[in-house]
Amino acid sequence: MQVHIKNNRAGQDVFRITRERFDDARARHPEIAAEVDATIDWDLDRFEESIKTADALVTWDLPTENLAERAPNLKFIHIIGAGVEHLQPLDWLPPGVSLINNKGVHAEKAGEFGLMALLMLNNAMPAILTNQRNASYEEIFSTAISGKTLLVVGLGHMGKAVARQAGKIGLRVTGISRSGAPADEATAVYGPEALDRMLPDADFVLVTAPHTPETRGLFDRRRLGLMKPGAGLINMGRAQVIDYEALTACLSTGALSGAVLDVFDPEPLPASSPLWTTPNLVMTPHVSSDDRDAYVPLTLDLVFDNIGRLLRGEPLANVVRPELGY
Repeated sequence: MQVHIKNNRAGQDVFRITRERFDDARARHPEIAAEVDATIDWDLDRFEESIKTADALVTWDLPTENLAERAPNLKFIHIIGAGVEHLQPLDWLPPGVSLINNKGVHAEKAGEFGLMALLMLNNAMPAILTNQRNASYEEIFSTAISGKTLLVVGLGHMGKAVARQAGKIGLRVTGISRSGAPADEATAVYGPEALDRMLPDADFVLVTAPHTPETRGLFDRRRLGLMKPGAGLINMGRAQVIDYEALTACLSTGALSGAVLDVFDPEPLPASSPLWTTPNLVMTPHVSSDDRDAYVPLTLDLVFDNIGRLLRGEPLANVVRPELGY
C-alpha cells in the first residue's frame, strides 16, 4: 500500500503529520506497517508525482479536477477533520474511491470542553466576564446544575461525548439527530422535526451538527426565540448552523443568558466582527476538540485501521455519504 500524506504549511503543528509521528504510528501497528510505504510532503510539492501511485491519500484539501486520471490507484482519501463541507459538492469523487472523515478523534477533548462550557454558562461566566471588561462589580448568583436539561443538536461522536460528561454531573440530556435513533447518552432522542418542540424545555442547547444544506441557518431568529428565556447556547459544530447576527441580539437583550462559541465564518474572525464586543459571549478560536498531543496519533490510528480493513477486504470505517455531506 502506497500512502501519500499532504500537509499544509499554513496549518498548525497540531495537525501536521511528520515522519516522526508517522513512524510512531507504524510502531503501534507493526503488522499493517509491513505492508505500507509512505511519502510525506507539503502543499503541492511533488503532489502530482506522488498521487500517481498512491493507494491512499491523507490530507485536509486537494485539487480535485480529473482526479481519477491523475490518481488511478486511489482507494480512499482520509480527510484530517470531521467536516468535509470545504470539498462540497462531492461530484468530483472518482467511482470506487471512499472519502473518509476524522470523526471520533475529537470525542474525548470535546467532551471535556463541552463540560467546561456548560459549567461556565450555569455559573454566569459569560456575563461575569462582560462585567470584568466593563469594570463592573456585580454579584451574580447561580444554582447547582444537577437536574437541569441539556439538548444536544447533532448527537454524533462529539455530541455524545459531551452528553456523557453532562450525565455525570446530573444533567438530563435529550438529543436531536437526523435518524432520531435512541442513544445510551440521552434519555430521549428525536428527529429534526421535534426541534421546535424541544427548545423551550432546554436550559442549555449544545450544537454539534455538521454544516449541510439541511442544517445551514437551522438556528435562525425564530428558533433562537423558541429557546427558554435565560437559556445558554454552545456551538461546537459549524458557524453556518446558527444566525450569529440574531444570536447577538438575543445576548444583548438578555433573552439568552450566555453563549460559548468555538466556530466562526470566516476563520480567523475579523477584528471588525461585532461578536468581539457582544455581551454575555465567550469565544474560543476553534480549539474545543483538537487535542494538541493526541490529534495526529489518533488520526493515524484511523488511517492504519482502514488500511488493515482494505487489505482484509473489510468495509472501511468513517466513510462519508456524499448524499448527506458527512
